[in-house]
Amino acid sequence: MNIGIIGVGLIGGSFARALRRADTSMHIMGIDRDAASLAVAQEMGVIDEAASPAAAAQCDVILLAVPVRQIPLVLADVFPFLTGETVITDAGSTKQDVVAAARAVLGDRISQFVPGHPIAGREHAGVGASDADLFQGKNVVLTPLPENAGPSIERVRSLWQACGAHVVEMTAEAHDAVFAAVSHLPHLLAFALVDELAARPNAKTFFSFAASGFRDFTRIAGSSPEMWRDIALNNRDALLRELTAHETSIANLKAALVSSDGHALESLMTRAKHARDRWMAGELDGFRDEAT
Repeated sequence: MNIGIIGVGLIGGSFARALRRADTSMHIMGIDRDAASLAVAQEMGVIDEAASPAAAAQCDVILLAVPVRQIPLVLADVFPFLTGETVITDAGSTKQDVVAAARAVLGDRISQFVPGHPIAGREHAGVGASDADLFQGKNVVLTPLPENAGPSIERVRSLWQACGAHVVEMTAEAHDAVFAAVSHLPHLLAFALVDELAARPNAKTFFSFAASGFRDFTRIAGSSPEMWRDIALNNRDALLRELTAHETSIANLKAALVSSDGHALESLMTRAKHARDRWMAGELDGFRDEAT
């Protein structure tokens, strides 16, 4: 099988390394705007060759592992070279916008595009941070389209499973609502906290005394600003809903502090602790599960 990876960074590189470990017969071609990154990937043995968009003609499957706002551009680059048998998928953190972009570029060939999102990553970017174990035991969400044929979905599913991932399906709308809450908002809050403290005149003092709690909370603020800018803008509506909901929560916390209401503070903290404990233990049955 010939695999094309557009964007050989953390996600694309890890996908390549995991597949190579699972099946050494695969031929993996890397396509990237950064020639130096492709050279490093080839030297590391992550890819077999550095290729141009024209290599899409030789690919059985193409993974788009680029920031979501670049997906329309790279799709347009490879579209002239696609065969009718090529299956395209992506690793974008938002889905409704990606599907709309794919429909606009691919037109009546949209059936060849199977949207996906691996729920894995780390704060460091680039092929040097790639890891064959990155997807091991992690979820990968597919948001299949009505036009997708079963074999195309299964081909993408099997590749992620070869990477050690657990593959689930949901609609693009449900995906964007869920990940606005549990991924996109936490990243924005981490970026905002670090930026606000760094802008203070006495920032040095704060950072001098910051310890493990601050480090753990803000770890994700070390992620790629370009990638998270695109995610925030592309999932804008869902993020605004989440920010509004959390503004209410923060207002309630502030009101409890203003009135020295220890009972309200402890009740909130107790509920949160119990919920997190259940989540960490994998005990999800106690949570409500209404339609998203």
